[in-house]
Amino acid sequence: MKKELTIKVKSKFVNKYKSGYPLIMKDALINQNGLDEEGTIIKLVDEKNRFIAKGYYGRQNKGYGWILSQKESAQFDQRFFESKLKMAIQRREAYYSSSDTTAFRVFNGEGDGIGGITIENFDGYYLINWYSKGIYQFREEIIQSLTNLVDYKGIYQKKRFDTKGKYIEEDDFVTGERGQFPILVKENGVQFAIYLNESAMVGVFLDQREVRKTIRDKYAKGKKVLNTFSYTGAFSVFAALGGATKTTSVDLANRSLNKTIEQFSINEIDYEAQDIIVEDVFNYFKYAVRKQLSFDMVILDPPSFARSKKYVFSAEKDYKNLLKEAIAITEDHGIIVASTNCSTFGMGKFKGFIDTAFKESGKKYKLMEEFSLPDDFRTIKEFPEGDYLKVVFIKKLP
Repeated sequence: MKKELTIKVKSKFVNKYKSGYPLIMKDALINQNGLDEEGTIIKLVDEKNRFIAKGYYGRQNKGYGWILSQKESAQFDQRFFESKLKMAIQRREAYYSSSDTTAFRVFNGEGDGIGGITIENFDGYYLINWYSKGIYQFREEIIQSLTNLVDYKGIYQKKRFDTKGKYIEEDDFVTGERGQFPILVKENGVQFAIYLNESAMVGVFLDQREVRKTIRDKYAKGKKVLNTFSYTGAFSVFAALGGATKTTSVDLANRSLNKTIEQFSINEIDYEAQDIIVEDVFNYFKYAVRKQLSFDMVILDPPSFARSKKYVFSAEKDYKNLLKEAIAITEDHGIIVASTNCSTFGMGKFKGFIDTAFKESGKKYKLMEEFSLPDDFRTIKEFPEGDYLKVVFIKKLP
């Protein structure tokens, strides 16, 4: 049996939790006595000891844990987790029956009712991401639930928690058969090489699926495309398959070169006809201006926070200036794909950055279309922070 604690919530937060907000915030708690063991069951009550909700204690960058039920009698046992997973799997039925897309998110944390965990399916190989020691205490119940519900080839896990915020790489394989890596998966008919045994990042970010498809199907034909913060070159592959005349992929990480070559190669694209550059993106922008290079499409998908030898980038503070660098090397009538996964601001503020960047650059623009998370990345209206992805296609006008 897990330890259970009753914790009082400050009055100003009571209605927020009653209305379904799932994150247990440090600031909302009156007392934190006894909160020493992650995985402890927390019963939240108001200042008059009236029940509000029930969850678990698990520290991650977002808070002190997650609410799992508004029923006082709820038991967080195997049956509880299996029912949540079963509902999530049923919601992804269309993905399971697709032969065109074989990689998708099966369970999306608080969006599917259990904050602190995500599960992804890579053509029958499942990957569980644990984001706190707290949720990891329920691993036996969750892994058993998953094996009861799906036909799997193998199950892997990533422990994304550590006191210093670093990824703990150990015991990635859980059960089933070990994968022969790379596993080749499909996304809208395009192949990706996936490694579940290397690090926290497996080779592709599944949340950009619709954006990549849109680039391929509507915008890439005949275009010179610059893909910045390119990681394994997924946007570049889709652009090339959509008829781009040339793609240039720029990323600071040394691994990006071989990973991008691999993604081009498995899709039978001549990687030598593309440019793959290992360099700080901020330096590359300066180089492009100096050499008077310009592009018909610039893709900006930086991490929320990044540090290199010369630069520290924070999306909230620096995205506007990053956009200005992109505007300077985008052709008139060209497209900028501006993307951020920063959860601390919404689409309204993001569009404000876009507007300011163009005004300060003395240029006009037109918003073409926008994207947020695809439907397998399920979110709930009570937790807007969970809907973190913001992508806008912007046309630079003459």
